[in-house]
Amino acid sequence: MTIDFASQTYSWQMSGKWGGRLGEIAEVVAMSGFTGIEFEVVMSGGYESSADVARLLEKNGLRLAALTLVLDWRQAQETESEYAEADRVIEIVSHFAGSKLNLVPMPFAVPPTDRLLAQNHLLACLTGITERAVAAGVSPTFHPNSPRGSIVRVRDDYERVIPLLPEGLGWTPDTGHLAVGGMDPVEIIRQFRDRVNHVHLKDADASGHWVQNGSGAIDMPGVVAYLAQTGYSGWIVVEDESPEAEQDPHAAASANGEYIRSVLTGSLT
Repeated sequence: MTIDFASQTYSWQMSGKWGGRLGEIAEVVAMSGFTGIEFEVVMSGGYESSADVARLLEKNGLRLAALTLVLDWRQAQETESEYAEADRVIEIVSHFAGSKLNLVPMPFAVPPTDRLLAQNHLLACLTGITERAVAAGVSPTFHPNSPRGSIVRVRDDYERVIPLLPEGLGWTPDTGHLAVGGMDPVEIIRQFRDRVNHVHLKDADASGHWVQNGSGAIDMPGVVAYLAQTGYSGWIVVEDESPEAEQDPHAAASANGEYIRSVLTGSLT
């Protein structure tokens, strides 16, 4: 696999109106020129088994870039329900070669007073999931985020947590979350390039507000060019969390497809 571009479904998820409509979303993703799709478990209504997902992909000529699992992981080990849900999702992903199990911790409503302990609990839970995923032939990846309640948000967090990720667990840099956390995406990706096995691309302005891709302060072509130059092979998943995307996610997907064709593919050479 070389570099391929997929669409995340978060633009539709933001409005709260698209739950249970993954079939319609996949049609728009395909029409926008993407070859893959990544969706969160919360958006998978109607497509909750490997056979359902295979049917969705075949109908739209898409591949599964990743299935995203968002859970708390706040205890010293997975809760019983977290363990069961992770295993359910691992089983689904195991049917799709080249896809990732994308693990995203739910931000705290209020940042914890003991940040290091919270990070240690997260790492312990991720270790257990990684062991089971790898045993099932699934490639997992860790996706930090940037809300105020996130415990892997700023550079100090990344420099502590990423080196402690268990063997077999990759890292998904998200250009938007990196920038909102005060980092230069290209610089931090370069620092931890050996852990990158999946990529999320979205844009923000200099104030940290989400904007349409290509209109903000993030050097997205530079990220793609660096990945290509260093032999990255896998999915680059495009997201859009701008107000325009929330209002009209179909139009945002179409615009993102055009941005890839007119700007980002030129960074691959």
